[in-house]
Amino acid sequence: MSAPVLPGLLFDKDGTLFDYQKSWGGFTLAFIHDLAEGDSALAQALAEAMGIDPVTARFAPDSPIVAGTPEEAIAPVLPLLPGWTAAALTDRINAGAAVAPQVAATDLTLLFDRLRAGGHVLGIATNDAEAAAQAHLAQAGVAEAFSYVAGYDSGHGAKPGPGMCLAFAEATGLAPGDCAMIGDSLHDLAAGRAAGMVCVAVLTGIAPDVELAPHADVVLPDIGHLPAWLASL
Repeated sequence: MSAPVLPGLLFDKDGTLFDYQKSWGGFTLAFIHDLAEGDSALAQALAEAMGIDPVTARFAPDSPIVAGTPEEAIAPVLPLLPGWTAAALTDRINAGAAVAPQVAATDLTLLFDRLRAGGHVLGIATNDAEAAAQAHLAQAGVAEAFSYVAGYDSGHGAKPGPGMCLAFAEATGLAPGDCAMIGDSLHDLAAGRAAGMVCVAVLTGIAPDVELAPHADVVLPDIGHLPAWLASL
């Protein structure tokens, strides 16, 4: 079998493998409810700081938790919670996130089996914690599909920096130009571009097509459309 075009495929996790709104809207409101402990004014303030509508559970495009690391997500929240330290709140977010039910953007097993059968090497680069990423992949039954999994705490830095992307290329023995970074946010696309990768945007996150398109080589409805796009190259 000849080598495939773009043999290295590096995926973001939230909003890419898993539909962001469906996976995290309800979880985030429940998290806010627990933190507020019955204080409705605090719950409203926390929701505003997290960029989520407390009624519809819809995220604002500029929500700090959509593309950021857990530390970046809690930065606007921490001043509202004087009894919490950054470390304790980050630990609580990471622990809750690791067991949060995820809604797949497509049939992940079918997709990843197909891509691997075509000779592609798969990786994950997420601004979530690595342990949470591993837990979500295991929960979805696709952990074994990935030869590389990195989170913001894996030692390569966070996106939009290129560290995780470059580490994937090094780990797989591929040139960055032979890899694609696939994600739903500008952070993903900036990281891939800085690393010299092809950039693929998907619309299963919060950012709209009009925001992503100027920074991507292609915009797909979801990752289930990858095989057809790859075949067209």
